[in-house]
Formats: sequence, C-alpha cells, structure tokens
Amino acid sequence: MAIARPYTDCALVMGVLSSAEGERGRILAVLEDAFGPIQLASPTMDFSYTDYYDGEMGSRPVRYLLMFRNLVDPSTLADIKTATNELELSFAVPAGSPSGRRVNLDPGILSLSSFILATCKDRSHRIPLKDGIYAETTLIYQNKDFQRLPWTYADYSSDEVRSVLRSFRNEYRRLLKLSQS
Repeated sequence: MAIARPYTDCALVMGVLSSAEGERGRILAVLEDAFGPIQLASPTMDFSYTDYYDGEMGSRPVRYLLMFRNLVDPSTLADIKTATNELELSFAVPAGSPSGRRVNLDPGILSLSSFILATCKDRSHRIPLKDGIYAETTLIYQNKDFQRLPWTYADYSSDEVRSVLRSFRNEYRRLLKLSQS
C-alpha cells in the first residue's frame, strides 16, 4: 500500500495579461496584498498570439509573469484561482463587470518537474479540483528545459516565456532549499 505524503510547497507564478499598463503599479500592489511579496517579475512581453482578448480588453494586451516569494501548498491552487477571479473583477471597467475585464490573471504552481495552471474551462486533459476550477499541466520539465504539451497555449509555449520560467525555477529551487534548512 502506498502512503500519502505531504506535498512539497511550490512557487506561485502569476501570468498577467493586461491592457491597463498604466495601472501596473496598482495591479502589483493588489497582488502583493493578496499573495505576499513578488520575488521576480518578467519584462513585459508582446501578446500577439491571438486577438481573442482584444475586444474584451479594449486593446491588444501585454503579458508579464510574476513569481511570489512565499511558497504555497499546491492543493490551494483552486482557492488561489477563485481569489484571482475576484481580483479581475476589481479591475474591470466598470468595476465588477465581467465583460469589461482589463486584467486577466493566470495563477499557476511551479515545481521542479512542471508548471501547472488553474482554469475555469473544462477540457479532456484537465483535472477538476473544486468549485468549478480545473488544473492543467501546461509544461513539464525534462531534459533541462520546459517541454510543451499538445494543449499548451502558444504564449506559454514560446521560448520567451519558457526562458522566464527557467529563471523562476532556479529561484524556486533556491527558495525551496532555504525553506527546508
């Protein structure tokens, strides 16, 4: 019989897609209030993979990634996604309007072996967590790099994002060692 063991804490990584670049400071402050200090932030990246968000967000959004200092229990991913859904509404125009969203938050957990995103969309490869939230293994870490999967979104498949996640993984490894000593 296998014995269940406690999960290893993971790095909380937030993908931010935003057309409200003038509010980046406020976005970061709200996220730090909710999830603790930001340890690393990527540069802003063009988001030209799809025009899916353009109408809703009022213009072409940009993407950046954040890694938080406080490691999280991976079993809390659904709760984190529920919280980010509420935060998205606070940035909507008008406030609380799901159709006037200006910020899209993609919380994920980064471990040494994978990057897993939370989503509200059910698909065949997604695992139900709770309260209508699913988990998707978006990238796996093999052969010293993050590997795409057939369903990985184009932006998360990009060399630019995978490079950022490699640097986040290195910092996560350092934080994990500190937390275990």
